[in-house]
Amino acid sequence: MTARARRPALLVIAHGSRDPRHARTVRALTRRVARARPALRVETAFLDFCAPSVPQAAARLAADGEAAAVALPLLLTRAFHAKTDVPAVLREAEAGTGLPLHAAGVLGPSPLLTVALERRLRQAGVGPGERAGTGVVLAAAGSTDPGARAVIEALAAQWRRSGWYGVEPAFASASPPRTQEAVRRLRAAGARRVAVAPYVLAPGFLPDRIAAGALEAGADVLAPVLGAAPEVAALLLRRYDEACAAMPLGSNGTRILPAGDLFVA
Repeated sequence: MTARARRPALLVIAHGSRDPRHARTVRALTRRVARARPALRVETAFLDFCAPSVPQAAARLAADGEAAAVALPLLLTRAFHAKTDVPAVLREAEAGTGLPLHAAGVLGPSPLLTVALERRLRQAGVGPGERAGTGVVLAAAGSTDPGARAVIEALAAQWRRSGWYGVEPAFASASPPRTQEAVRRLRAAGARRVAVAPYVLAPGFLPDRIAAGALEAGADVLAPVLGAAPEVAALLLRRYDEACAAMPLGSNGTRILPAGDLFVA
């Protein structure tokens, strides 16, 4: 049977911040996603501090006649926000609007994020030939969730094998080591140069703490946040596609797919 099926909208959910740079950076990322796939409806929402909220964005989608949306959290690890805050706000938004919201997976870990980190290091002045003498601090926001911490530590260990002098994980909150401790550890281990690579998506309080730690310890290079890097935009679309492919069949035997508007069941 052949039937028409509308692809779901993409609702990108960021944490939010009082820092206006945060929302600007998130919106730059979602604009890049929308440009990459012009037929896809892309909306942005925030868990806190910024507007619109998730229920407000879902209401807008419902009012415009969208049949469903993929809710994609802008989170790099599956920690408290992914396990608790996002599911709760999605239940609230669904109850208030009747719009089905299909949760996508968090962004990390992914090789695309490592490529984005290296892009930011190159932009900060770390050339391809400088790996062997350069130690890198992989500076994450931090979490009390041991699984989230383990993801960052595993990423640092894997990245170290790509030719850097060393890669040390660091956390801006919740658990040690802090950025400045990791910088000093790499210096003590003999790194000729130390670069700090923030493993965060947008500016705000914790990224500023990472930057302050880098300055305090005398790091040679501080890379920009991941932001609207093309690899991050590509990863958002990959997570969207994965969520669409996992959607159950509807009562008429159709499934909503991201690659087009027709599906033959």
